[in-house]
Amino acid sequence: MTDESPTDSPCTSTDDSSDQNGRLVADGGGTDDPSSASEQGDSDGDGPRESITEGSLVRPLFHLAWPIVTIQLLQVTYNIADTLYLGRLSSEAVGALSLAFPLIFLMIAVAGGFTTAGAILVAQYTGAEGETSAGKVVGQTVSVVSVLSVVIGAVGYLYTRPALKLLPSDPDTSAQVIPLAADYMEVIFIGIPMMFGFFVFSALMRGYGDTKTPMYIMVVSVVGNIALDPFFIFGFENNPLLGAVNATGVESTLLSATGFTGWGIEGAAAATILSRAVATVIGMYLLFGTDIGPDVSVSDLAPDFGFIEDIVRLGLPSMVEQSMSALALIALTGIVVTFAPAVVTAYGLGNRIISLVFLPAMGLGRAIDTMVGQNLGADREQRAAKSVYLAAATAAGVMLTVAVVSVVFTKPIVSVFLGDVERAAEVISFGVDYLRIRSVEFAFIGITQVLLGAFRGAGNTKTAMVISICTLWVGRVGTVSLLVFGLGWGATGVWVGMAAGNTFGAAVAVPWFLRGTWKEKYIDDEETAPTEPTAPSAVSGDGPSEPVED
Repeated sequence: MTDESPTDSPCTSTDDSSDQNGRLVADGGGTDDPSSASEQGDSDGDGPRESITEGSLVRPLFHLAWPIVTIQLLQVTYNIADTLYLGRLSSEAVGALSLAFPLIFLMIAVAGGFTTAGAILVAQYTGAEGETSAGKVVGQTVSVVSVLSVVIGAVGYLYTRPALKLLPSDPDTSAQVIPLAADYMEVIFIGIPMMFGFFVFSALMRGYGDTKTPMYIMVVSVVGNIALDPFFIFGFENNPLLGAVNATGVESTLLSATGFTGWGIEGAAAATILSRAVATVIGMYLLFGTDIGPDVSVSDLAPDFGFIEDIVRLGLPSMVEQSMSALALIALTGIVVTFAPAVVTAYGLGNRIISLVFLPAMGLGRAIDTMVGQNLGADREQRAAKSVYLAAATAAGVMLTVAVVSVVFTKPIVSVFLGDVERAAEVISFGVDYLRIRSVEFAFIGITQVLLGAFRGAGNTKTAMVISICTLWVGRVGTVSLLVFGLGWGATGVWVGMAAGNTFGAAVAVPWFLRGTWKEKYIDDEETAPTEPTAPSAVSGDGPSEPVED
């Protein structure tokens, strides 16, 4: 990357609270006392920005979290756009998305753990003023995940249909829903390297303290997806977008000229891949071709086995965690597909709505892993702990409010996602029950996500892995299996069992966190010692040491 600053550090001095790119900066000096911080205006006139390791906790948490929430909202917008358009195609197409997601997630999880590891290392090196080491981590993470994404795409494409055949589905679901899921998944796997590129960019920039740049790129990508979806799905026949703007005459003319009637569910996948590719290209250009982000160059892509070892050591537990999460979703899907298509569709529809509810908790959880990582990197353990308490209380309060709204307005919320299609009333009825029951766990979702973020930020990825496995396999899959097969609760057993997951997860995570054994950073102080007297923020390091795990 070409950095116009005179040193390896993006900061102009050691006590500035923001760099020339407007990111939140980890100040190297000072104490845990928030009153010791100072605020500086950034060079581009955006106004004051707070340091992650100095000053107020509320403001940096907010500045980190709101772009993450926005990014996740935009991510959900991908799914919502697909659901809204495919809901106009058929209810089976909506059900196919719910079947496809866990299998795609399983493959993504293999590389996702190493993306998480890269973000953790970038955060801790940045907190310790290790700009050079942070840049090296970026290059190595991009290389590792790029190779994995190609392998994952090939394997996923080849094994999509055999994997779906293993699901013990209802006969109608097998005939009407599973083939559509296979069509969707094959297109996604062809383009999965393009999806991974932006995931890596977003995670690494978050560890660096810049959550706004990925947000801006995500806006471009989502707008592209929303614009492409109706044309790729419907073509010029019964296109809902053209119908909404009273352009049916234009639609008829285009249909006569091209004969294009869309690609159906495969069109939704193609729109997602193309729009993701745009985000990946922009993100990689900014990372390697500009002074945005850590000081990284193309030469940093060459394998450095010391850093790769650290990425693998931290990433393997995260990979197992995410893979086990994906397998839990597959297990739950295997249970759900034994029901009629209306239940399958309601399950998928409800999960997509809950993914919106999940956003505040997700944002705070991902913001807190950066705050914990940078504060532990700067040897500010008490400040790291205080930030976790603040985030957990905020998440619980916000999610409780969302739960009340969800219960009061359940039916209108569910109804908006289905058009006048077959079995719509039955699907809505099941969806209403599902959302109301799941609302019981919303506050616990907030607490669990923040505490998992804290463990990850500290480098305790094994701890996060164990808690996630307990949440999903014991609290959720175990409870659903008991209620459905053991007690014969039917669809209600699925809804209640799903709500039990994060409730159980919070019960495990809270006492584990209160032990305080997570307050150890992953990197060594010796490995982040300054190497250039003129660049106080630039440090060297051959890689982090063994983590201290609970």
